[in-house]
Amino acid sequence: MNLQASELVLSKNGSIYHLGLLPEDLAQTVIIVGDPARVERISRFFDKIEVKKQKREFVTHTGIFRGKRITVMSTGMGTDNIDIALTELDALANIDLEKKTIKKTQVNLDIIRIGTTGSIREEIPVGAFITSEWAIGFDGLMYYYEGDSFLDHEAATAFVEHSNWDPRMPMPYIVKGDEDLIEKLSSDSTIKGLTGTNIGFYGPQGRVLRNKLSNPELNEKLYSFNHKGLQITNLEMETSAIYGLSKLMNHRAVSMNVVLANRATGEFAEDSKEPVDALIKYSLERIAG
Repeated sequence: MNLQASELVLSKNGSIYHLGLLPEDLAQTVIIVGDPARVERISRFFDKIEVKKQKREFVTHTGIFRGKRITVMSTGMGTDNIDIALTELDALANIDLEKKTIKKTQVNLDIIRIGTTGSIREEIPVGAFITSEWAIGFDGLMYYYEGDSFLDHEAATAFVEHSNWDPRMPMPYIVKGDEDLIEKLSSDSTIKGLTGTNIGFYGPQGRVLRNKLSNPELNEKLYSFNHKGLQITNLEMETSAIYGLSKLMNHRAVSMNVVLANRATGEFAEDSKEPVDALIKYSLERIAG
């Protein structure tokens, strides 16, 4: 059955609508970043760049690093952008865009996020690398899709009870990254963590400027949560959607984050360039190794 034009939206040149990419532009290993400027900071290490494209906030470079073909793409911030980015990456890999039919043989992508985060634990300092073993999503995205066997319902229920979760907010969900990629990207230089994915940078992460918070104790509840040794380590805005959608579409995903802020101590990195570049170099070495 052919997919309708209103569902599989393509541009006039046949590229996928939001990303502006053709299937041949995509490598099987995909690095995703939030910041469009970070794409070039990664691709400058490539031995050769084959593709450079940009549409909206989605900047894409595909090239060769130590004999391995890699795509680097920016997604912008938030789980809503991740929904677009990962769904369209999957379409490039697994849908015949000309015939508008799903391919019989499916391609499994390796998706590696290289991002920044804030630690909520004093013992995880600015500059530390966190490999997100698990993610807890406060965004509700997974409930728009059928199939939740990969979610840890027991841990999510324990968090809801521990935090006295406001029923007006989306039900949290907990999902694990790909075990093989987690091990590949982990080392003595990284900390495995449970990453909290928020739907905003300010109020949803407990920051107060002019607006008051409906639940000012939420960050303390995040910090004190402990379910069978599972504790929340850091906060950011994309990982739960990356893990959930990857599980749904049979891709492998891992989220690598460098800590730029420590919410427990109030510290923020004076210069973010050095720690981000350090994570980029570390991740490329592990990906190509």
